[in-house]
Amino acid sequence: MRATNQMKKITAGGLLVAMGVVYGDIGTSPLYVMKALVEDNGGLSSLTPDFILGSVSLVFWTLTLLTTIKYVLIALNADNHGEGGIFSLFTLVRKHSRYLIIPAIIGGAALLADGVLTPAVTVTTAIEGLRGIPAFYGRFGNDQSIIVGITLAILLVLFALQRFGTEFVGKAFGPIMLGWFTFLGVVGVFNFAGDLSVIRALDPRYALNLLFSPDNASGLFILGNIFLATTGAEALYSDLGHVGKKNIYASWPYIKICLMLNYFGQAAWLLQVYQNPNYQSIENLNPFFEALPAGWTIFGVGFATIAAIIASQALLSGSFTLVSEAIKLKLLPRMQIIYPGASIGQMYIPALNTLLWIACSGVVLLFQTSTKMEAAYGLSITVTMLMTTILLYFYLHQNKKTRFLAPFITLFFAAIESIFFVSSATKFLHGGYVAVIMASVIIAIMLIWEWGNHIQEHAAEEVALSAYIPQLKELKEDDTLPLSQTNVVFMVPSLSDDRIGQQFIYSILDKRPKRAKVYWFVNVEVTDEPYTKSYEVSMADTDFIVKLKLYLGFRVPQEVNVYIRQIIQELMKDGRLPEQPQRYSLTPGRNVGDFQFILIEEELSNATALSKWKKQIMQMKLFIKRHTISPERWFGLEYSDVVHETVPLVIGQPKESHLSEKFKGNE
Repeated sequence: MRATNQMKKITAGGLLVAMGVVYGDIGTSPLYVMKALVEDNGGLSSLTPDFILGSVSLVFWTLTLLTTIKYVLIALNADNHGEGGIFSLFTLVRKHSRYLIIPAIIGGAALLADGVLTPAVTVTTAIEGLRGIPAFYGRFGNDQSIIVGITLAILLVLFALQRFGTEFVGKAFGPIMLGWFTFLGVVGVFNFAGDLSVIRALDPRYALNLLFSPDNASGLFILGNIFLATTGAEALYSDLGHVGKKNIYASWPYIKICLMLNYFGQAAWLLQVYQNPNYQSIENLNPFFEALPAGWTIFGVGFATIAAIIASQALLSGSFTLVSEAIKLKLLPRMQIIYPGASIGQMYIPALNTLLWIACSGVVLLFQTSTKMEAAYGLSITVTMLMTTILLYFYLHQNKKTRFLAPFITLFFAAIESIFFVSSATKFLHGGYVAVIMASVIIAIMLIWEWGNHIQEHAAEEVALSAYIPQLKELKEDDTLPLSQTNVVFMVPSLSDDRIGQQFIYSILDKRPKRAKVYWFVNVEVTDEPYTKSYEVSMADTDFIVKLKLYLGFRVPQEVNVYIRQIIQELMKDGRLPEQPQRYSLTPGRNVGDFQFILIEEELSNATALSKWKKQIMQMKLFIKRHTISPERWFGLEYSDVVHETVPLVIGQPKESHLSEKFKGNE
């Protein structure tokens, strides 16, 4: 349990990993929040002191209410064995209603879509910032193809680094992000010291008054820009398993203080210059860069570029967590998961990493500029936040201490997030459709997998293995049939009591009778403890049937053939299995025969009496299953004797035929 214990400790290394993995997205928000607020209100000349103070007050209370209270203080407690994210929350509340799977699927799919958009937007925005450096601008000017090329190269490197695990990435990025947040705080203090009266923006009345003030051209929809300050909150929750709850608790106060110092510093600077004609004439003015002390601009642009690249990491690591949990919940097909670190949260999913890289690169090539990408940015994450709030209601309601407050808390958050969503949805035709399309594809795959499992579990047949033992014994001793293999091994999805999937008995008896000396039925269960290596075995009161359940830690390779060869020696030593002497062998005195692994590939039988809709669902599920990780790689059987078989998957009662013999009455 050493990985779990590490997750519970607050360490300097853990705090650095948290900064490198968790806060990248939220840490780059000062680059564009105040800029967006100024631009959407009509520019610097349209500002008033009340608008500036109200804006920074809204930022402060949004970070406090959504990020600190909703996510850090409430949602982080909704963890599943140390893992966070919307699917962890679902596992804690699903007993209330089977329909809660709907907000879980929608929220999870939307966050995965955001995992594509955020790296594309943040990296492109950062690289476009290089134009603020005279040497770069003098050489390349406004040539966007250079920006796109650099962005694609950086994305390639970023995604390639994921194979080393989030612990490696966090340690590499952590010191940089610590420096970045410290830089934000120092610059903020430098400007904040020029007008300490900005501290009055902590009064929430400034925020509330601005929502209905004539100085605010956007009205309530100003919250759409304020929302940009807290876009990393959902990623913070999803990354819980990567860094541990206590490391987030310990690091968040420093992060929030540095962020707010910078926002207050930008507000103080705006109060000093909003009536200055020289600044009013600057096109696309960005308060973050303009407020930097003299001579710091080049350093600030370079540092911001690096920080914006790192911002993508929070979404990537969160995506790995979400997909891992979706696989465990049987919402997605099985994929290869690699655990490079010492904790179950330190994971890497090669197939997902490749898909995200292709999608991110495609978004960059499609939109070219960050301005066009921003139309899609934020829409998907507001959907995820709303779905999390729905599930959070049931989590709070089932706790006696918070049951009374549950409706009020969740309605409050839902009201704010609904305004965020409406504001983002208005950008649908300008790029938001990309987020909707990507989320819809992911939702479709999850629904197909969930519905397919539901159909199969309620209709597919299991049989009692004991009922077929006489036939298996007779087949084993039938000398008229050739010996298929000494040991025939079936990898089964479940192994409980005496029940077994009908398709495995069909393969032995009906497909092509498989005469063997021993029939193995093997099931693998992956444990949350990293280094578990244990097994349970049952012989079904025979000496030729082995029901084997392997318990393997998540960091233990699933080399099933290696483990079986150890176990068979132990069974023979105990006298539970007869020896299998080999007449011809490189090894003199070898007493273990050969093995053949039978991997079952299901095809929906034409005899299945399903409705047309259910049949389509099952066919799509089986298609997806065939195009995910191969069972050989999953179970470490690449170099074993493996046979693939296709068996008919009969669900429900077979169709009835209503044929009658022609001319029967004339006989």
